[in-house]
Amino acid sequence: MKRALFNRPVTRRKMLSNALVAGVGLSLSGVASLSLAQDAMPIAIDVYKDPNCGCCANWIEHMDDSGFASKVHHPRDLNGLKLKHGIKPELQSCHTAVTKEGYAFEGHVPAKYIRRFLARAPANAKGLAVPGMPMESPGMEMGGSFTPYDVILFNTDGSTSVYASIKSAKQQY
Repeated sequence: MKRALFNRPVTRRKMLSNALVAGVGLSLSGVASLSLAQDAMPIAIDVYKDPNCGCCANWIEHMDDSGFASKVHHPRDLNGLKLKHGIKPELQSCHTAVTKEGYAFEGHVPAKYIRRFLARAPANAKGLAVPGMPMESPGMEMGGSFTPYDVILFNTDGSTSVYASIKSAKQQY
């Protein structure tokens, strides 16, 4: 897969868009057409963040490049919003995203895992979190060393478990 600015991969959606803009004809099988059509339908997500946070803006770009349609909000009480959505202090990061179904995604969760979660949300799940700000996670690309991290599943009863362990930058895309 080709790499783009900030070391992010070029998504199928972006490649399709670029091909259509360039006037390149594409021949797709029925299954591939269905898959691309589903990917072309953006998933609405509300992102709550501090207006001065640059890494949040980079994560939003990652999400939008991955088939999401982000609407950005700058609430006065970001921590209160996090607690309202069941995000305990030990799970918190710099931004919170919420779907229309009420699922919450805290921090630099890769779009790949949010899509997987939304396709098959576990019973009683509230959302996913990447606590802190791991280096080279989506939105935190700075050309440095990758820091392995876990994506944490958090549930309505307050329990948590590891949803995915990210050991390499490639696993994020």
